Amino acid sequence: MFLCIFRQICYLCIKETTEDASMESISLRGMGVALITPFDSDKKIDFRALERMIEYLIAGNVDYLVVLGTTGETVTLSREERILVRRFTIDKVGGRVPLIVGFGGNNTQELVEELKEADLSGFSAILSVAPFYNKPSQEGIYQHYKAIIEASPLPVILYNIPGRTGVNISAETTLRLANEFPQLIGIKEASGNFKQIETIINHRPDNFYVISGDDSLTYPLMTLGADGVISVVGNAFPVQFGNMVRLCLNGNFKEALPIHYNFTRLYDELFVDGNPAGIKSLLHDMGMIENELRLPLVPTRFETSEELRKILNELSAYRN
Repeated sequence: MFLCIFRQICYLCIKETTEDASMESISLRGMGVALITPFDSDKKIDFRALERMIEYLIAGNVDYLVVLGTTGETVTLSREERILVRRFTIDKVGGRVPLIVGFGGNNTQELVEELKEADLSGFSAILSVAPFYNKPSQEGIYQHYKAIIEASPLPVILYNIPGRTGVNISAETTLRLANEFPQLIGIKEASGNFKQIETIINHRPDNFYVISGDDSLTYPLMTLGADGVISVVGNAFPVQFGNMVRLCLNGNFKEALPIHYNFTRLYDELFVDGNPAGIKSLLHDMGMIENELRLPLVPTRFETSEELRKILNELSAYRN
């Protein structure tokens, strides 16, 4: 009993301190990158390759990094591995760019308990995907996020990707949460539903970010007022894709459009065999990582890898 009370007191103290620091500094305008988790040939986390990726992306002028998201194959990592990745990333980034950590699931109570126990110092916010497989109602989604927001020591970003989760966070639910909880600071939208996203953009409260979760839709969504992207393509092309995003933020859509078109073939091919299989194949050809994934994910088919290699060669002059 005493230990439980002590943990709760510690959690509340950390929560208050972290919230105050994070709410003052976090900005989601620009290009964040959904960082991959590299593996070696034994399927163990390749921390040297992870450090190489971190340095490459920071040198590429990313605005922030997102670790342990979908692209990071987080569902295949053990709890101990997730802790190791969090601490390693914090150490290697060293405060040079803001960090967001993925923290989602479909067991609300378990997620709440893990949030209360986790050491999230060094991170600016959590990105929490909609509960998958359960297919909750909109009221269930609201109550799920209400519990997470109230438990989180950090600001929270919703992640709507119905193609993976099997459930859509409606515009009404997003806006209801955004208006009730100031600690909810944004949504990563990957529904592909332009009407829904435009509704959120037009009716969101002040300081609520709408972020593209789909590289191919980033340009059109930013013309509607989206604040940027959490990118997969940015793992390989941080300078170029980041330039497009920043041009859009400055209203220079005419200059940004050719950059968007340069990536059109890559947008299509990168996700043919799923994410992160495509981006890992590309990064392998760039000499950044081994082309290893954890089951049930497997590398891209030979045909896809060959096509990605051709696209990479065509874009080679475009890389920094």
